[in-house]
Amino acid sequence: MLAAMFTEILVFLLNVVAGLVAGLCLLRAYLGWLRVPLGLNSGNPVGPLILTVTDPLVLRLRRVLPAGRSVDTASLVAAYAVAVLKMAVLALLGAAPASLMVLVWAFFEVLQLILSGLFGLTIVAIILSWVQSYSPMALLVERMVSPLLDPIRRSLPTLGGLDLSPMVLLLVLQVLDMVLRAWRWSL
Repeated sequence: MLAAMFTEILVFLLNVVAGLVAGLCLLRAYLGWLRVPLGLNSGNPVGPLILTVTDPLVLRLRRVLPAGRSVDTASLVAAYAVAVLKMAVLALLGAAPASLMVLVWAFFEVLQLILSGLFGLTIVAIILSWVQSYSPMALLVERMVSPLLDPIRRSLPTLGGLDLSPMVLLLVLQVLDMVLRAWRWSL
């Protein structure tokens, strides 16, 4: 019983740390795609945190991986590597399949992390639009969510000035997450 509790705590902590590191790697790649500067003097409120956490992985990978034009390949590979390492440790603990399926499950982990991040980002954008619509963080979040909301806004009429596009995006993200989970478990 004590061993099961210890394993559960270890799995929880592993999920938190791996999710944070992989999520920040994905956020680094996304902000790079959006051409948002990350440096200390960039005015980006989360840039220094992202660089501090992800530089040890990403900078090493940049030595061997070719740089893409608009895609930060090293950041994406770093996120996947963290997910693979997490799944390998979970397999050793008996909490995940122990085979080459670790690579497939890690891929699904990254996809689900992307969906979860976009879901959370959309919620934050909704809340910040109500309370702090002109803070540096609100402007950054709006810039990050706009590429996802703009196509929905173009096709969805506003109802009396009410923008329903964030709700539609949240529904789409939830449906995609359900499909990914079902697909992952069917493998």
